[in-house]
Amino acid sequence: MIAPTRMALIAACALSLSAPAARALDLNDMSDREKAAFGDAVRSYLLENPQVILEAVDVLEQQQQQAEAARDDALVGANLQEIQNDGYSWVGGNPEGDVTLVEFMDYRCGYCRKAVPEIEALLAADKNIRFVIKEFPILGEASVLSSRFAIATKLVAGDDAYKSVHDTLIAFQGEPNEVALRRMAEGLSLDADAILAKMNDAEVTEQIQRTRSLAQTLSISGTPTFVLEDEMLRGYLPAEQLQIMVEDIRAGRS
Repeated sequence: MIAPTRMALIAACALSLSAPAARALDLNDMSDREKAAFGDAVRSYLLENPQVILEAVDVLEQQQQQAEAARDDALVGANLQEIQNDGYSWVGGNPEGDVTLVEFMDYRCGYCRKAVPEIEALLAADKNIRFVIKEFPILGEASVLSSRFAIATKLVAGDDAYKSVHDTLIAFQGEPNEVALRRMAEGLSLDADAILAKMNDAEVTEQIQRTRSLAQTLSISGTPTFVLEDEMLRGYLPAEQLQIMVEDIRAGRS
């Protein structure tokens, strides 16, 4: 069913095409009989020219998409420092790269898992991309536990250990309970006791809360969500498409 606002737009388009002189009419000043006649005229026009409905809906959707993109650009621009350089999120790829790609991700998200080989392919092909991972657990307690474990690993054992745990968690199919996480840490030759003890630390909680707050500010409610330089990209994207966007950014600077 087409929403009332869309019907109003469609009616206006139809009337403008069928009766240009009617543009000067004020619907609020019309009598009931005139309104009925007006409605009949619009209905007749739409029945004779149904393609107008699809054309009007397409225009409306394009306008909405443009408005959403403009809103996203403004939000990213106002929060770019926190997005790219929060001081705690893991930074990989080329930390000195000329283009920054940020991913808001959740370990239990199927599309985040699907995106992993695409990001790896992008970073392997382009050695000048700076890649930032933002822990954004939104899919339940298992997601939160996974992020707490990953963040605790980074705080206890450093960036390399974090990346190893991140890669393991993103492929992990089981439940991230204490037994499983301990086994994971030990399998990676990490100090399981120290990491597990750190998971509920206030610093871990603060990092998750800061990222959630930023996501709320940016109207991010799903994963993966990427921010490529100053452009927000909602959802999964293949490496080829990301590479084209990166090249466009560089071309725009020259």
